[in-house]
Amino acid sequence: MKKNIVLYKTIPADQLKRLQQHFNVTIFDSVNQSNHADFRRALVNAEGIIGASTPITADDLAIATKLKAASTISVGVDQFDVSAMTARGIPLMHTPSVLTETTADTIFTLVLCSARRIIEMAEMVKAGQWTKSIGENHYGWNVSGKTIGILGMGRIGYAVAKRAHAGFGMSVLYYNTYDHPEAESQLNARRCDLDTLLAQSDFVCVVLPLLPSTEKLIGKKELQKMKPSAFLINGSRGKIVDEAALIDALETGVIRGAGLDVFEVEPLPIDSKLLTLPNVVALPHIGSATHETRYAMVECAVDNLIAALNGCLTHNCANPEVSKK
Repeated sequence: MKKNIVLYKTIPADQLKRLQQHFNVTIFDSVNQSNHADFRRALVNAEGIIGASTPITADDLAIATKLKAASTISVGVDQFDVSAMTARGIPLMHTPSVLTETTADTIFTLVLCSARRIIEMAEMVKAGQWTKSIGENHYGWNVSGKTIGILGMGRIGYAVAKRAHAGFGMSVLYYNTYDHPEAESQLNARRCDLDTLLAQSDFVCVVLPLLPSTEKLIGKKELQKMKPSAFLINGSRGKIVDEAALIDALETGVIRGAGLDVFEVEPLPIDSKLLTLPNVVALPHIGSATHETRYAMVECAVDNLIAALNGCLTHNCANPEVSKK
């Protein structure tokens, strides 16, 4: 007999067909206020769930008494009550490997766009304001040869460091809970404490998971330790940066600018001060948003759920301690 699962995101037809070959699938294109009650009713009989962008709370898990596995179409797992899932022995799978290079591309795009004022200058041209050779008030700043400080030397952090070192001759500093020998031997990266990284970096790139220990890791004190000429780049999770403190730092010249793909509240509210600041590049959380990568993420998430519910999951588990229960 096929197991019951709940799919709560639109996915390509061929990947939906794969799920339907293995499971009885209850489908929600997304979860919103109008169908949330139906979604919760579906959880009652679900042995597996797969989707993205919808919080799965302890209350949701409490009614999902038959749940045996969850698969998220993302690398981040902050939408889930991971502690509650682990306590129940429910594996939570994610897609950490397939989006590494695409996300690193996005982060380094933010570095370049912020320093060279690419978005600002492109909008000037499109608005018909390029009427003579540009002057000093439109100049940007070099990226090559500068120092990049990377908070988090995991897969994506290392991919960003490779681009910085090999492509732009940048010095690489990193802040991490453990040494990364390959980054040090191949990229001449140097591990240091947070204060040193902030003080010495021309670009501070946040590439950390959102955890209780990283929430608002970058606040007023940390921003004040950065160079006035430095840029803050955030391509991980918005809540790692104290947004109010960042806005103040950008308005008062504590730092030169910021490139942001993530925010405390998403979508970014239309009245956010960040949208009024010329020294901010703001993107709509597009880190992994290419056709190839988003397809690969769905395929990986489907693989993960099939493996977990068949009892043969070997990797991509965000809470691997459940295997010890």
